[in-house]
Amino acid sequence: MRTTYDWITTPITAALLRGALDVEHTERGLLPHRLPPWARAQCTDPQLAMAESQPSGVRLAFRTRATAVELDTVPTKRLYVGAPPRPDGVYELLVDGRREGRGSVTGGDVVTVDMTAGTADLRSGPAGTLRFTGLPGGDKDVEIWLPHDETTELVALRTDAPVEPAPPSGRKVWLHHGSSISHGSDAAGPTATWPALAASLGGVELINLGLGGSALLDPFTARTLRDTPADLISVKIGINLVNTDLMRLRAFTPAVHGFLDTVREGHPDAPLLVVSPILCPMHEDTPGPTVLDFRTLSDGRLQFHAMGDPAERAEGKLALGVIRDELERIVAQRAAGDPNLHYLDGRDLYGEPDAAELPLPDRLHPDAATHLLMGERFAGRVFTAGGVFSDAGS
Repeated sequence: MRTTYDWITTPITAALLRGALDVEHTERGLLPHRLPPWARAQCTDPQLAMAESQPSGVRLAFRTRATAVELDTVPTKRLYVGAPPRPDGVYELLVDGRREGRGSVTGGDVVTVDMTAGTADLRSGPAGTLRFTGLPGGDKDVEIWLPHDETTELVALRTDAPVEPAPPSGRKVWLHHGSSISHGSDAAGPTATWPALAASLGGVELINLGLGGSALLDPFTARTLRDTPADLISVKIGINLVNTDLMRLRAFTPAVHGFLDTVREGHPDAPLLVVSPILCPMHEDTPGPTVLDFRTLSDGRLQFHAMGDPAERAEGKLALGVIRDELERIVAQRAAGDPNLHYLDGRDLYGEPDAAELPLPDRLHPDAATHLLMGERFAGRVFTAGGVFSDAGS
């Protein structure tokens, strides 16, 4: 068995990346971002900073004859005081669209979060190395999907044959925005988040702007969607607005209109799909905020609770049922003059029958099996004949 290689080091540049909207040059390498710098400057929320720097949907893409690949990265691990360690982020290598390997990188930076004290301490660590060997010979397109839930600095790429940026795929670009559920939450890996699976089944290139905890109708997010080249666009709205108890119905309705107006400034005719929240039983009729039960952390369980009162809906507080009704009404109103605007009820992706079979483990986020279910259903409803993105492959 071959154990030594004549490595060729290729500088990692933006030309080798897909799915990132910006790259930051650091002292150690290249840090992909999913929001542009001007957008990041408009909000200093640590949750947003963490989410947008986690490279969900971001992948290295190159063409090569190499049979061995090494990638040096500096991952950022998160440790939560009182909770068991989180699993390492997963990298997946695809050859001509087929998964040929997966692995993780140990070491790296560590952020220790004390949620009771509201503190986060960063400790820098060394780069780690990921290696894939035994790849098929001959020219091929290789993708390395980065961990969807682990901030990743890219340090060095080595192969045993030259590489060049992958040529354009010719596929349409699907730009999607949503919450942690779209970001990937508890998916088994970066190609197993529901948007990544749906994109694969639909034959499109994904740009995933699922931002954990940060799908809040922010104007800078709408402008980012406006300014990002795309053929197909979807926005999944609702759960984070309930989680944060951010606004009332009076503010929600014009905020949705303003968000869609901004997207349409850059994409006046593109198919635009508004997706309402999937089923979340604790918030169907009960508003937020959503809080974490710290008592369950010590035994490794995360549990969330709804702290609102159903009676508060009369005062304009948002529960998921309220949001779905209003989103459907807004889309119907706007679609009279915008035939390329469409609505999808999120419960078509995960609804009451599914909750009985595949309950949300922490009462808020779907598990790995549910991500696969949602991805297959989205592709079946949206990308196939009769779906609003049905001409994606043309």
